[in-house]
Amino acid sequence: MKKTVFTTVITIALVGVLWLLFKPTQTADRPVTQPPDQPMTQTNNLGSGDHDRTLTVGGLQRTYLVHVPRSYDGNQPYPIVLGFHGGGSDAKQFVFSSGLNETADRENFIAVYPNGTGETVQGYGVFLWNGGSRQPGGTDPNLTNVDDVEFTEALLDDLATVVRMDEKRIYATGLSAGGIMTYRLASELSNRIAAIAPIAASIGTERINPQRPVSVIHFHGTEDEAVPFNGGKGRLDQSGTDFYSVEYSIQSWVKANGCNTQPIVEALPDKADDGTTVIRKTHGGGKADSEVVLIEIEGGGHTWPGREPLPGFEILGKSTEDILANNLMWEFFQKHPMQ
Repeated sequence: MKKTVFTTVITIALVGVLWLLFKPTQTADRPVTQPPDQPMTQTNNLGSGDHDRTLTVGGLQRTYLVHVPRSYDGNQPYPIVLGFHGGGSDAKQFVFSSGLNETADRENFIAVYPNGTGETVQGYGVFLWNGGSRQPGGTDPNLTNVDDVEFTEALLDDLATVVRMDEKRIYATGLSAGGIMTYRLASELSNRIAAIAPIAASIGTERINPQRPVSVIHFHGTEDEAVPFNGGKGRLDQSGTDFYSVEYSIQSWVKANGCNTQPIVEALPDKADDGTTVIRKTHGGGKADSEVVLIEIEGGGHTWPGREPLPGFEILGKSTEDILANNLMWEFFQKHPMQ
């Protein structure tokens, strides 16, 4: 039974369609969150490995996971990559589905996985983000009353007490609702976030108002049936959300960053016979050397590029083998520290 529940949650988490099955019921007085596995002691330096952190923000107990690579010894500041899980998922599941720990170990950054708010079902988190009104559950008062921007800022303040972080190199990525959340952070926490890499997501707010340019690399499949490439309602999204299109999301940031309106278009090598091809569209020339890049995956679904989908989950569509999202986003992040 436990395995069945886990499989069901993973499947729906990638699509972000648990909204109709498990509407969030937390309030400011009665949060329902996943507790940390072990108590944490405040120290000046976390050792390598995996750690759970907990803090209280806006009257809610919030949690997040930290993965510190073996190379970290506290002698120099390390970049931070925040990884936001999809809707109806949690941080632990996202560690598995994204593969960011392996990338952190290889490239020497600290991977951090925040947990949203919502229900815990038989030990598995069914959590959501408040990334704006144009997302599943985006108009529900139980969700709109949660300030996940404030939580992220508090998380970064807490993290700074236990690791040496490079404040100029704090980045964010996320899948689906998690990617929508990264767009909101880029707009409302641009003083902390250097660049973002949303995957299978779109902007969740009507307007953006960053204090400084924030570079964006956006990954999206043209056959995504949960968060449709052209916007509107997705066949796999039971919430009925009217999503903004990828083009609207990209052009919003092209305008905000002052980038070139016409992109440089490049077809990336078709390395695998998997029914997908990849096109990179780069809007350069932005303020403070900012860029907005779209990685358009022709034939791709609601998946993490380069990560093998779980067996039996063909409903999500194809996951391209032509690129590894983790590699491309890290290459992009390295080019765009905060200026």
